[in-house]
Amino acid sequence: MSNTLLLWLVFWILLIVMFILDMGLFSRKSHEIPFKEALTWTIIWVSLAITFNIFVYFELGRTKALEFLAGYLIEQSLSVDNLFVFIMIFSYFNIKKEYQPKILKWGIIGALIMRALFITTGIGVLEYFSWMTYIFGAILIFTGLKMALGKNNALDPEKNRLVKFIRKFIPINEESESGSFFVKRNGVFSATPLFLTLIVIESSDIIFAIDSIPAVLAITRDPFIVYTSNIFAIMGLRSLYYLLSNLVGMFAYLKIGVSFILIFVGLKMLLSLTPYKLPIQWSLGIIFGILFVSITASLIKPQKTQK
Repeated sequence: MSNTLLLWLVFWILLIVMFILDMGLFSRKSHEIPFKEALTWTIIWVSLAITFNIFVYFELGRTKALEFLAGYLIEQSLSVDNLFVFIMIFSYFNIKKEYQPKILKWGIIGALIMRALFITTGIGVLEYFSWMTYIFGAILIFTGLKMALGKNNALDPEKNRLVKFIRKFIPINEESESGSFFVKRNGVFSATPLFLTLIVIESSDIIFAIDSIPAVLAITRDPFIVYTSNIFAIMGLRSLYYLLSNLVGMFAYLKIGVSFILIFVGLKMLLSLTPYKLPIQWSLGIIFGILFVSITASLIKPQKTQK
């Protein structure tokens, strides 16, 4: 058995077991995830990612391990910024906190499938059309500049095309007290705000993937590293959401940091077809540095404001 095949086996066994524990046994009843539980599961998922990274180091070598870590950090930092969008979506549809874990669970299942398709397509496109590297790089730089300048479009789920389509063909029951995606009233099945919320979150994840997948592909084209680093970050999203929803005001400069990371990996992708390639350890150091500065600045700002 090759080293990569062994790691794939370990990855899927670990993923299935943890999925059953995190989103099955411990989430059978709808409940609001308290801060302590969210912190515990966040630590568990981060620890698993680090442990798996150690396995990658011993089985595939130092370079692949650094690529995994860089990909994980990029996806994690982008995910943190995207979680704030999820907070606004839940607020817009007035979804109770005890029902939000259910929506996030199904959102993560959808993300697992869509990311596999995006990664396979992205690697295939870059393999056969190398000039697309410049397109991907330009998209990352443009997105980073747009984010840094604060020119993201205001969130309006009702303008989502899938939501419009569903409202046109499926009756909508505005009550979400049952915590179900669909309800049957007077013999008629109708969708609830929970289902509309899930649709908006799934479609939002497609938009997020347009940023995150090219960003990781700027680090490595290895499908194993790209997919596993993405999935470890995604699987911890649910607990991370509840952890950060209590600390939403403490990351004022994180968006700026994420924008600089996107610009950096975009430039790295543009340089990947030239003799001036940046070593992976330098890339990882720059990503670490940007995250450290943005998080530190965010933690200092509330203290100055309070004084």
